[in-house]
Amino acid sequence: MKNCVVRKTFKLFVILAFSWLLVGTAGAETLHLADGQTLTGDVVSMDEKGIVLKQADGTYGERTPWGKLSQADLRELQQNPKAAAFVEPFIELTQEDKLKRTEIEVKEVPHLQRPANRSLVGGLFGSGIGIFVILVLYAGNVYAGYEIAVFRARPTGLVCGLSAVAPVIGPIIFLAMPPKLNHRPQQEVAEWKPPAEEYQEAGIAAAIASDQAPGGEEGQAASQGHAPAQPAAPALPATKTYPRGQYTFNRRFFETQMPGFFAVTRSGIDQDMVLSIRSARGTYIGQRIARISANELYFQVQKQNASEEVTIPFVEIQEVQLKHKDA
Repeated sequence: MKNCVVRKTFKLFVILAFSWLLVGTAGAETLHLADGQTLTGDVVSMDEKGIVLKQADGTYGERTPWGKLSQADLRELQQNPKAAAFVEPFIELTQEDKLKRTEIEVKEVPHLQRPANRSLVGGLFGSGIGIFVILVLYAGNVYAGYEIAVFRARPTGLVCGLSAVAPVIGPIIFLAMPPKLNHRPQQEVAEWKPPAEEYQEAGIAAAIASDQAPGGEEGQAASQGHAPAQPAAPALPATKTYPRGQYTFNRRFFETQMPGFFAVTRSGIDQDMVLSIRSARGTYIGQRIARISANELYFQVQKQNASEEVTIPFVEIQEVQLKHKDA
């Protein structure tokens, strides 16, 4: 009985010892060096200088530098978080690793969706900016009709209305037409009469003859066929008319044709002359041009007992008349 117990105890001890050896062998680390040698033991310490192993007999080996380990062991130690930072600089990159590190990953970039292809008119009406551009062009077309009506002396309502109904075409039609001139009948030239001095001399001669001859003044005048002297009315200067189309109204026109109207006071024949300017806004009559610029003139007109300065653009002038104030 005792022998049986001793044998069982011995077998159990042998099994435990063998298991301890197996566990110790399994926990030991085997490292292969670059020169072909191997190191076996438990890892005790690791730092940037190398690794230290505890050998099977309980002694500690020398610190083995990382550069002496084989690449296979270095890659295996790289899986250990504690050793990864130390072994990574000593691992040689293969061609495949180099390609992976230098590989450029092309990512898909989101693109804006292109709008559908449409005609020019459809594209303009399909956006707010396009509609705004069309409205601006339409308003400019109507305004061009107004300017053409003033320039060609045509009815403003007719030209603007046709420009609104037929854009571009309407203004071109009226621009190509000749200006409509309002010809006023010229004043009839009065029959020529001798100056008043001749009547006066004839009357004096008749009076002297009547005093010297018998029969009295009336008989002598009747015999000679002379009527009593009558003072002749002074003849007024002819009216000069300058219509648009035949003349271009600008600064040079007024400075060359009416230079006397720029003076504050006038003398001689010009002092009784007036200017009549007919424009799109009305007819203005005055005796002085206060100022003039490249695009308009400032006309001084008389209203009752006061004077007023009116601005008249050249493009609105349709006709200019130079006439006597009593004409």
